[in-house]
Amino acid sequence: MAVVYHEKERIFKLDTPNTSYIIGIVDEENFVGHVYYGKKLKDHNVGYLMGTEEAPFVPSKNNRDRVSFLDSFPMEYPCSGLGDYRGSCFEVRTAGGHNAVSLSYVSHRIYAGKPKLSGLPATFAKEGECDTLELLCEDKVLGLQVVLIYSAFKDVDVIARSVKIINKGSEAVYLTKALSCCVDMNNQDFELLTMHGSWARERMIEYRKVGHGYQGVESFRGESSHQDHPFMALKQKNATQESGSVYGFHFVYSGNFIGQVELNQFDMVRAVMGIHPENFCWKLEQNAEFQTPEVVMVYTEDGLDGMTHNYHELYRNHLIRSEYKNKKRPILINNWEATYFDFNTEKLLAIAKTAAEHGIEMLVMDDGWFGHRNDDNTSLGDWEVNETKITGGLKALVDEVNKLGLKFGIWFEPEMISPDSNLYKEHPDWAFQIPGRVGSLCRNQYVLDLTREDVREHTYESIAKILRSANIEYVKWDMNRQLTDIGSFELPADRQGEIYHRYVLAVYELQERLMQEFPHLLLENCSGGGARFDPGMLYYSPQIWCSDDTDAVERLKIQEGTALVYPLSTMGAHVSDCPNHTVGRSTPFETRGYVALAGTFGYELDITKISEEDRKMIPEQVKMYHTYNDLVREGDYYRIASYRENHYFDCYEVVAKDKSEALVTYVQVLNRPNYHSRTICLKGLDPEKRYKLEGAENERVYLGDTLMNAGIRVENLWGDYKGRLLHFVEA
Repeated sequence: MAVVYHEKERIFKLDTPNTSYIIGIVDEENFVGHVYYGKKLKDHNVGYLMGTEEAPFVPSKNNRDRVSFLDSFPMEYPCSGLGDYRGSCFEVRTAGGHNAVSLSYVSHRIYAGKPKLSGLPATFAKEGECDTLELLCEDKVLGLQVVLIYSAFKDVDVIARSVKIINKGSEAVYLTKALSCCVDMNNQDFELLTMHGSWARERMIEYRKVGHGYQGVESFRGESSHQDHPFMALKQKNATQESGSVYGFHFVYSGNFIGQVELNQFDMVRAVMGIHPENFCWKLEQNAEFQTPEVVMVYTEDGLDGMTHNYHELYRNHLIRSEYKNKKRPILINNWEATYFDFNTEKLLAIAKTAAEHGIEMLVMDDGWFGHRNDDNTSLGDWEVNETKITGGLKALVDEVNKLGLKFGIWFEPEMISPDSNLYKEHPDWAFQIPGRVGSLCRNQYVLDLTREDVREHTYESIAKILRSANIEYVKWDMNRQLTDIGSFELPADRQGEIYHRYVLAVYELQERLMQEFPHLLLENCSGGGARFDPGMLYYSPQIWCSDDTDAVERLKIQEGTALVYPLSTMGAHVSDCPNHTVGRSTPFETRGYVALAGTFGYELDITKISEEDRKMIPEQVKMYHTYNDLVREGDYYRIASYRENHYFDCYEVVAKDKSEALVTYVQVLNRPNYHSRTICLKGLDPEKRYKLEGAENERVYLGDTLMNAGIRVENLWGDYKGRLLHFVEA
């Protein structure tokens, strides 16, 4: 078993292939303490690390300093109000207005496998791939039971954590904070790694020295946002890309979140993660349960590369469920940057015809096909085909596209409603709003109150009716504004604090229904481009639109941050129009293809209007995609150089699992005068294998050891924004 209980020492030891996580029960009051998380240990008997053999000692030996004990003991799930002054994971409000909680260990359960989380996305495991520990804790005064759930994977260095709260008391309580995990440990000269951004600048990597007080990431925008990503890592200051200790925390959730690190007066670090407590208040009735979302934790001593590989393997094998997860995705062309709202059947078919001639495999019809939507001010909610544009209806268009040999996909924004729509005229109460206040518009739209069953049912049937009407094989599910005006006409006053979480659960319910009814559908989630790119959404869709910034140079930074924790196969990436519609930059067509290759690959341009020179390159790029996609989708990703850091060039590599081949993508962003070549050292190869560079003029053969330690020379390329692909194959 990956989880073992040592009864004599009252120690739980959880092992993954290369790490150990150890929990201890101490004192007569059965406090649950964090003992150790790090490199795999042979021994379990390390309870001394909790410091209970020194002052202030456990309360049974020194109750006069009880508060001092609570404020320094490494807690597994810290509560509030009774002496631990550090940031807590769990707070309540009782009928009497009190918020104090104290949890004690009662019992445990160890079993093979991993539980599903009711209504929530979560990692999964087949039989024999995972063992789970459930620690039942209790506050006897309140009658609250709290189950701490830990799952240790046997094929990847991941511990998954969540919490289930059960009210066994005599009256309802209100949960005002219910986080999913905590790790208390000694400071190791940590730096905090997070990812920040904005629309079109998502997942920018940032490092901060962990100082005293609180630091972290958060969103209370109703979604995992452009601005902050639900991920953080603690890395030792001397850790590099290839070596050193790194602790990763990633939240499998698509709503409000907080990830927080606290350094206290005793040089201890407390890292917590979970649903953001801002505007969160959940009424827990007698005998009711509340399940927190999951945090997936990684420890590695192999630097950032080691963390990346663990997350990639976890998500590829234990999160994404789609039948497409191990398949090439069809090369699509999306008409958005080609036409925006100005299109009709003839225009779409012209794009489709030319696309088919050049090897593209799917046409995606983006925004503007429904209601009277000729701009972004109207019709959201009115999911009826505009036959003024789509002559003869949707099925006729899809059939014609299929006759050309292309699949067909369609865009929706199901969570929104326009004031200028029939739906809003009929049901103005279906939008989130606060009585007495004028609603806050964004993009001239409101957010549907999906916490209501009638709204969810109407929304689902509106989507499903369209999908049933024609051979639609792909859906882009968009969400183009964040949540405000949080009020529901249906929920009572004491449940208005549940709206944010109920909304996320509703989105999950809709997408689960969609995948159950249309199991062969390729679903691509999207939110204003790159928001709501999180593990929760990956549970329902194998790919997510990475960013509305389609510029190849800007994508280098965005894709670097994304690939830090997500497999390349999850990133929607397209060759876009130039000058780029976001930044006005013109990048060579060839380079745009190289950058988009590190993703799902597609086109976002008017293929009928681009230059003949560029158009002739499309069949070459299609061939390139089919040649390398299996490697890109399944191989191990390595970061070699970062344009974000050096400001001149970018370089990354994908290596086959059997070390038989490697693909290096090199992009020279800015040329330099009087500059020669650069030495690039590869990673992840077999040091004993012999490799040759495919397509090279010479027949030179390199040992893997040479390529990794001595490297190769890449010549300086003439001009800016130029790229090269280097494909090494076993000789």
